[in-house]
Amino acid sequence: MFNLKIVLNKKIIFFALIFFFIISAAAAAQNTEVKIGNITRLKGVRENQLIGYGIVVGLNDSGDSTRSQATVQSVANMLENFGVNVDANQVSSGNIAAVMVTASLPPFVHNGDQIDVSVSSLGDADSLQGGTLLLTPLRAPNGDVYASAQGAVSIGGYNIRGGGNTQRENHPTAGWVPGGALIEREPGGKINQENLTFVLQNPNFETASQIASRINSSLNSAVAAKAVDSATVNISVPESYSNHVVDFIAEVNKLTVRPGVEARVVIDEKTGTVVFTHNVKISTVAVAHGNLSIKITTSTEVSQPPPFSGGETVETERTQIEVDKGEESNLVVVRQENTIEDLVTALNAIGATPRDIISIIQKIKAAGALHAELELR
Repeated sequence: MFNLKIVLNKKIIFFALIFFFIISAAAAAQNTEVKIGNITRLKGVRENQLIGYGIVVGLNDSGDSTRSQATVQSVANMLENFGVNVDANQVSSGNIAAVMVTASLPPFVHNGDQIDVSVSSLGDADSLQGGTLLLTPLRAPNGDVYASAQGAVSIGGYNIRGGGNTQRENHPTAGWVPGGALIEREPGGKINQENLTFVLQNPNFETASQIASRINSSLNSAVAAKAVDSATVNISVPESYSNHVVDFIAEVNKLTVRPGVEARVVIDEKTGTVVFTHNVKISTVAVAHGNLSIKITTSTEVSQPPPFSGGETVETERTQIEVDKGEESNLVVVRQENTIEDLVTALNAIGATPRDIISIIQKIKAAGALHAELELR
């Protein structure tokens, strides 16, 4: 038993709660089963990117300035297509803006389907609020046109100017047109009727092996699933599903597995955020940071079963973490498994800031005592 005197202000309590929720989520994820369809995708079935150059009109003097020669030239060229011949120097660009239009073309779409498009200002327009995107062809990287976009632009906010003052919400020079693109050409592609390849979104050898085993044990005995590598599982379609491959894919996607998770610590120094997986381990190590002193030690204990009980001798690890904060001499002892959760909990208990925790974790990794991949963002 020990006595611990802690003075926690609101900021420290807030960060302690954040780490508590992170730890709880990581522990819960250890036993989570997920559907195969949520962690994989079918090879060859993917989205394609489309892009186009367009003009937004109807702006309230918030469009491109006359310095944007591409804008006025584009309008002049467009009017010429309608039989109106004007010089580019005669075009006022206050109510128009040049934009780039982008969209994602989903697989298996058909002619006449509608998709959303994003619109972003290309010149020096102040706002696209109230504008209308004129008919814009959307092309794939190979130059083929797959859709055409047109419609009112929504910026999801506002940009109000008056009397030399400006009030703005969200980003006024980028917006979107919901359902603004009409599919003109189908991307094509067919599903293989005999062999399927499932690709893991997060490659992991353990997960790939579990997926193959789960499919083989749960579905028709004629199914032969094989994990090729950490990201690929090949499946042969049984004859009973030869004319119903979509039904077979649906059955596979509904199966659940417990995915393997790589030991990883993700640190964002800009925001002071630390996220770690449940399986991150720390070896015996002692750390001094400023006026903080941390010591982590691990010992092995042997548990003997009672005589004639039929039990087995079990070895367990016991971790002790000691934290000393300068003259206050705060001492925290945690007797749990040696994970980074224990370290973060102990540091939060004495009021260590997220910056302190980030620095300590980085130094533990540099010392070779953190058994996980450290990712800095």
